[in-house]
Amino acid sequence: MTWLITGAGGMLGRDVVDGLIRRGERVTGLDRAALDITRAEDVDRALAEHRPALVVNCAAYTAVDDAETDEERATAVNGDGPRLLARACAAHGARLIHVSTDYVFSGDARTTPYPEDHPTAPRTAYGRSKLAGERAVLEELPGASAVVRTAWLYGTHGANFVRTMIGLEARRPTVDVVDDQRGQPTWSADVAECIAGLGPRLGDGAHGVFHATNSGEATWYDLAREVFRLIGADPDRVRPTTTAAFPRPAPRPAYSALAHGRWQEIGLPAPRDWRAALHEALPGIRKESPLRETP
Repeated sequence: MTWLITGAGGMLGRDVVDGLIRRGERVTGLDRAALDITRAEDVDRALAEHRPALVVNCAAYTAVDDAETDEERATAVNGDGPRLLARACAAHGARLIHVSTDYVFSGDARTTPYPEDHPTAPRTAYGRSKLAGERAVLEELPGASAVVRTAWLYGTHGANFVRTMIGLEARRPTVDVVDDQRGQPTWSADVAECIAGLGPRLGDGAHGVFHATNSGEATWYDLAREVFRLIGADPDRVRPTTTAAFPRPAPRPAYSALAHGRWQEIGLPAPRDWRAALHEALPGIRKESPLRETP
């Protein structure tokens, strides 16, 4: 199978490309400089040139706070871009996997993970822009597309929460971390594996919405303590605080755990527990340099 990955310069895009190559697949990865998905001519040209059987859209506007004052640009990338990709896939006979987010939900479920068919109710400009992309893909390419929602991503490539905690452990005696937001820490390499497994089944009874997060639940505080423990630091140096201590333009979901029922339907296992994934991921993240603090 021939794959085309958009947004291949990002954390998840790089893992998808690497994972498919390890499987022996034929893969073309295009970063933002190589393909701007908001330009219809460029999108059509890319599919005509590379002739993929399957496209994975990892390109996205991910600046959650910036989107509050830049919703037009966020929607162009996260909503209009996926529509152009879906139309080009329909024209060239390709299938499409589109990556989305937990921000399409309200984030106030509290105790029960959101199933794939739960009503959406985004509370941020970013969430609205991503929901627009989901709807566009499923409308333009029914039966030959899938939306894969993920959340709380960390990985080997680029800045992320786990890397930030490793850096802060080396620089500060204590670290204050939010303990009133609950979700599913998710290794980007595991999401890439989910996508690679879904691809061959897409269009053969498998389509629609899937959730790809590691299983189990944690707060950011829980995750930070686990990072400290795994690197040999005292977890008690992590101190709990609340979302109010870190005011942001875009509200963060208080609860964003996602259910994984669709994987069993297509004969694939649900993603593994977040602690097991973090244990495997951490050595590679620690090797990557340089470390830098992020807000």
